[in-house]
Amino acid sequence: MTNVKSKLPTSHTNQKDRCPWSESTEKMMHYHDTEWGVPVHDDTLLFEYIVLDTFQAGLSWSTVLNKRENFRKAFDDFDYKKVSRYSEKKIQKLLTDEGIIRNKLKIYGTVNNAQRFLDVQKEFKTFDAYIWQFTGGKVIKNKWKDQKQIPARSEHSDAMSKNLYDRGFKFVGSTICYAFMQAAGMINDHLVSCHRYGKYN
Repeated sequence: MTNVKSKLPTSHTNQKDRCPWSESTEKMMHYHDTEWGVPVHDDTLLFEYIVLDTFQAGLSWSTVLNKRENFRKAFDDFDYKKVSRYSEKKIQKLLTDEGIIRNKLKIYGTVNNAQRFLDVQKEFKTFDAYIWQFTGGKVIKNKWKDQKQIPARSEHSDAMSKNLYDRGFKFVGSTICYAFMQAAGMINDHLVSCHRYGKYN
């Protein structure tokens, strides 16, 4: 008997070996395949990750990813200079925006973080120069074989978290910092079996 399943069209992206956490939706797979773990040195994109990771605190990444474009519109394309100048009126408007996660502390925290972001730029010229010092300017390449091996934090994220808190940033616990480092490609936490593992070193 002919295997009916073999005749069904299969998405090319679904045929690739990838990290299990990314296989829940097409959007998650696309994010994993094109963005997660790619080294980032652009300050605007680094700020975007700070914003998204702030709102992810206590929630799943998929929840935030699904609202990413709404966040982009709400926060002026993640223009940290504009966000740093948000008025109380603008903040109250964000609190009524159903397209984003309407968490008062996180919204105020994002405005605060934009201001602190500018402080770091004044001191280091770029946020990129500041943040990459926590991995010595290099990608930390791990060799995980199972998703269960991947930690939620590390000595590098601990150091980053402490320094960011000392500088007045909000929502920058070590676990959030570790997620940021993974997303920004400071840490390569793709499984060794993943097709993205050897792409960036």
